[in-house]
Amino acid sequence: MRTTSAARAAFRDCASVGLGMLPLGLAFGALVVQSGLDWWWAGLSAALIYGGSFEFLLIGMVTSAAPLASIAVAAFLVQARHVFYALSFPLHRVRGGLAKTYSTFALTDEAYALTSTEQSRGWSGPRILWLQFFLHLYWAGSAAAGALLGSLVPDGVTGLDFALTALFVVLALDALRDLRGDLPTPLLALLCALAARLLFPHQLLLAAFALFTAGLLVRRLADVRKPAHA
Repeated sequence: MRTTSAARAAFRDCASVGLGMLPLGLAFGALVVQSGLDWWWAGLSAALIYGGSFEFLLIGMVTSAAPLASIAVAAFLVQARHVFYALSFPLHRVRGGLAKTYSTFALTDEAYALTSTEQSRGWSGPRILWLQFFLHLYWAGSAAAGALLGSLVPDGVTGLDFALTALFVVLALDALRDLRGDLPTPLLALLCALAARLLFPHQLLLAAFALFTAGLLVRRLADVRKPAHA
C-alpha cells in the first residue's frame, strides 16, 4: 500500500512536467528516423542514455561517424551540470544500492527541479524514485512513438524544438516562486550567467554553474561566520 501511494503521488507530481516532455520526445524520435537511423534507435537511446539535449546532439555525431573521443568530450561538456545537481539532490532518502544507482542515473533537469522545491522536502525515497521512473518513461515512450510516427510528420513543421526551452522556463518560474522573496539568489544566478557569457563564451553552461556554486558557498560561509544578534 505504501508503494502504491508513493507511486500515485509521484505520478501526480510529475504529470504536468511529463506532458511537457512529450512533444520533445516525439520530435526527437521523428528526427532519428529522418536522419536515416532505425526507429528502435530512438527508444534505445532514450532508455539507456537518457541525456535529453545530448541525445539531439548525438544524432548528428552518429550520422557523421564522429570519433568516440569527440562524442565523449561532448557528453561531458553537455552533461557536466549534473555534477552540481548532485550536491543538493536528496539521494540520501533513497534506500538500497540498486535504487540509489538508478536514482543517480535518472537525475535529470526535470527531476532535480521537482525535488528541490519547498514542498518536496518531505517526500520519501520511494516517491522520489517513482517520480524519476515516470519521467524516464515519459521520455522513452514519447521518443519511441515519435520514431514510429516519424514518417507522418511533415518536413515543414517547426517549433517542436522549443518545447525543451519552454519546459525549462516553467520549471525556473516555479523555482523562483518557491524562493519567497529571496532576491539575492536569482540575482546571483543572473550575474554568474552574464560573467560566464563574457569570460567563457565557449563553456558558458559549465562556467555559469561553477561560478554560481562558488557564489553560494561564499554566501553560506558568510552567513555562518556572521555573529548572531540577541
